[in-house]
Amino acid sequence: MFSKTTFQELSSKYNEPDWLINERLEAFNLIEKLLLPKMQQFKYSDWPLTVNNDFALEQSALKISDNSELEENKVICQDIFEASKQYPELVQKYLNSVSHFNEDKLLAYNTAFMNNGLFLYIPDNVEIQEPIEIELVQNSMSKSALISHIVIVVGKNSKAKFIQHLSTVGHEKNLANLVVEVQAVAGSNVEFSSLDEMEENTTLYFNRRANLARDAHIEWNAAFMNDCNTVGDLASELLGEGSYAYSKAIAITTGNQKVAVNNRVINRGPHSTGLINQRGVLLEDSRLIFNGIGQIVHGAHGSKADQQNRVLMMSDTAQGDANPLLLIDENDVIAAHAASVGPVDPIQMNYLMSRGIPYAQAERMVIHGFLDPVLGAIPKGKVKDRMLAILERKLINGQRSYYKNKK
Repeated sequence: MFSKTTFQELSSKYNEPDWLINERLEAFNLIEKLLLPKMQQFKYSDWPLTVNNDFALEQSALKISDNSELEENKVICQDIFEASKQYPELVQKYLNSVSHFNEDKLLAYNTAFMNNGLFLYIPDNVEIQEPIEIELVQNSMSKSALISHIVIVVGKNSKAKFIQHLSTVGHEKNLANLVVEVQAVAGSNVEFSSLDEMEENTTLYFNRRANLARDAHIEWNAAFMNDCNTVGDLASELLGEGSYAYSKAIAITTGNQKVAVNNRVINRGPHSTGLINQRGVLLEDSRLIFNGIGQIVHGAHGSKADQQNRVLMMSDTAQGDANPLLLIDENDVIAAHAASVGPVDPIQMNYLMSRGIPYAQAERMVIHGFLDPVLGAIPKGKVKDRMLAILERKLINGQRSYYKNKK
């Protein structure tokens, strides 16, 4: 059982700074007192998402692709534990500055048991042309929870693209708790793309959140292609005037998989823009819930909130929900939402089949077009190629299963 002594021993073992150990202990003491994050129309309280275990920092791999621009522009990009020793003031300032560990049980758990992470700091007036790529691989060859925390700070008027690839090796039942914090300083521009393909025996919780200052922009491109049960939160806080967030997500669910995603944009600064576009494809007996939450607070005059939540049902036994929610507390704003749940468009199917394209192939083509708002935004490279290959495999397997059960 973990105690204050346990954290003191960890401090000695990994030579962590006192402030980090104190945060771990404070968060640990809150775990049992806090509630799980709220997920509308979705129950996951019986999922194994808080398991006490050792930190095992060496168990899961974090790989950062070579990028000569980083050193040239004095960008800090390194393991979060090394960064906490080399740049203690910076890491202490920004760690848990966007997602606070006292908010809920799973964020507290992440801080207390964090065993993997990255600290990325881009100075002011720097534009990184090549995407910064990281690969995070959970080692499930044995019992080993992955508790990761990524902190990204993009300085004033700076610009960067970030690509994350999540995967698993091995088939042991494990949990993964993955937090990403983005601080977008005034005038900065951030693009965060992620391909998630965790193995089916993982139970996944994620929290990706950004704070945006005046005229800062962020674009989220999330592809949830995990085989595991997944619950998580994607959120942008538009704090500064003229800030902008476009939050795009796709999900492909298969088997008995259960997935629930909160996609939130909160307009706090005047003349800010918050956009959400979510698209899901459900196969076999899976369940998917997309909650789109657009909020304009009092004082955010001249702002815009718009969202689309669309789900394609590719199986008679799948369950899908697209839940738009607008919370508007200001008059001088533009706000809209759209939601749909249904099968593939028969008009599009008839058009393709009239050109001699077989039914199954035509169906997959329609789905690719349906998902293009996110697929098309992912930078070209091996991660995008991998994403398209996973999508095609899931669709083909799902079609085979459906047609087999129809016979």
